[in-house]
Amino acid sequence: MTSSQPLPDENEIRDVIIIGAGPCGLAVAARLSEETPSAVFTDEEHQRYHWIKKHSGKMSLAQARHNKIGGLRAIKWDSEKQCLCDDRGRRDSTNSTSSVPSLTESSSSPSSSTLVLDGSGDKWMQRWNNAFKTLEIQQLRSPMFFHVDPGDRDGMLAYTQETGRDSDLWEIPNCVGKEMSKHKKKKRRQGGKNQTIGGEIDERDRKDYFSPSTDLFADYCDSIIDRYGLDEPGQILQREATDLSYGYLSDNSTSKVFTITTSTGEKFYSRTVVLAIGPGGAGVSKIHPWKPTSEQEGSAACCHSMEIKQFPSPGVAQKIQRRQETNVVVVGGGLSSAQIVDMAVRKGVTKVWFLMRSGLKIKHFDINLSWMGKYKNWEKATFWSADTDEERLELLQTARNGGSITPRYTKIVKQHAARNRASIHPCTEIKTHEFNPATQTWSLTTDPPIPDLPPIDFIYFATGAKADVREMPLLREMNDQYPIEVKSGLPCLTNDLSWRNDVPLFMTGRMASLRLGPGAPNLEGARMGAERVAWGIEEVLQKSEKADEQCEGFCGLGNRYASLVDE
Repeated sequence: MTSSQPLPDENEIRDVIIIGAGPCGLAVAARLSEETPSAVFTDEEHQRYHWIKKHSGKMSLAQARHNKIGGLRAIKWDSEKQCLCDDRGRRDSTNSTSSVPSLTESSSSPSSSTLVLDGSGDKWMQRWNNAFKTLEIQQLRSPMFFHVDPGDRDGMLAYTQETGRDSDLWEIPNCVGKEMSKHKKKKRRQGGKNQTIGGEIDERDRKDYFSPSTDLFADYCDSIIDRYGLDEPGQILQREATDLSYGYLSDNSTSKVFTITTSTGEKFYSRTVVLAIGPGGAGVSKIHPWKPTSEQEGSAACCHSMEIKQFPSPGVAQKIQRRQETNVVVVGGGLSSAQIVDMAVRKGVTKVWFLMRSGLKIKHFDINLSWMGKYKNWEKATFWSADTDEERLELLQTARNGGSITPRYTKIVKQHAARNRASIHPCTEIKTHEFNPATQTWSLTTDPPIPDLPPIDFIYFATGAKADVREMPLLREMNDQYPIEVKSGLPCLTNDLSWRNDVPLFMTGRMASLRLGPGAPNLEGARMGAERVAWGIEEVLQKSEKADEQCEGFCGLGNRYASLVDE
């Protein structure tokens, strides 16, 4: 910042700015507001917590007070007692009679010290909800325990039961215990008991392996937003962040702050920043088999699945209305491609040509079942204990292994193919492509050749996206001024998911994969990432507080132990 520019008022420097109002951003905002996060409780602590809550009027509890970010702190501890941060310290409290906050009762909302910037809208989950609505997706792929609620791992299941929405649950078949298909059952004798091999889920977890409808998930997210008061006016601004810098605002400044510049030219200032952009966010490059021209891309001839605004495209819709033959190509091997194939057939397209570069991979989830079942702790321990990020990258690639389609949508697409409404072509690539502006159709050749491939009216690229921190315009200055190591576009973050120990830029979602594991881009990764980010933000902000407040925490640290004390 040059001297000719006015310095921001202290009140304009926020504690936290979250870039992205999707699931990862919502998970962080909710976690910063949760006094008793389930992620940091053991089962025994949860039992103790609920016992204290039940008998809250019969014993003395730690007095809590609100802090400027909206969570709760434990009461100030006597300076002569050992700090809460010391595991050897005694976890006793001073006299108090306040009650323990409920996991389901409303918490106070964050103050103006927290701001959210999102280029797609001024509401939480706007891009996410629009994408599901556009593609008419009725069901999430994730199981019930994948969500953004920091208060309770089984929160969505409880919400479903409380609201009587059992009909909004879709069972994930052939996933739990002995319900695995016969050709995958390989039994061996071990310890006198039969054991099913193949990464199946424990029978006791059957209730978890349902997936919610998109409406149920959206309503559950709304309940989380309402619980924490995260929908206050002005808390989310529709702004596209275009530049991010970190440094001193003037020669007299004693600490560095972030300056975020938006496409409107506005500047926002913050002590910490959380980058929580998804695959459709700014600076994320869509993957195409070839680069379409500006005239072709969009509604004219082709479109990436992340940019669909109208389905089918206007030209195809007009042909369908005139009862003319229509042919559409869908390129991709993931779940989105299968959903587009299904929707195109349902909307009246004569035939859909489904092209996959690799073979057809059928999986319940986009990561291997072993990362979600009863052996997941072994997989995670292997990942976290890897010696290098190169090893972790290899584990990531093995666990995700490219795009895959659920058994349900595989069956749907094959049914369309049986009725000659779809044609499935695995291990097939487009070799040549030529667009005719006069007829508004494509002439394609493929490898291997597809016999009698007709002129194509429209092409959908469901080929995903790739984010490389070295190529994101938003992070240009961070890469120049504070370089870090990068592996295949993924940053080698600290364990707290910060850019560097001296740069409190936190990243969650796919960009945190080298620290969180293959589940990082999923809803589970959103919640896990929010937990680490919250602890990291707490540590950064504590450094700027007075000495007698250094051991107080807004992320549940003090309050967690203050509520788990004996009389």
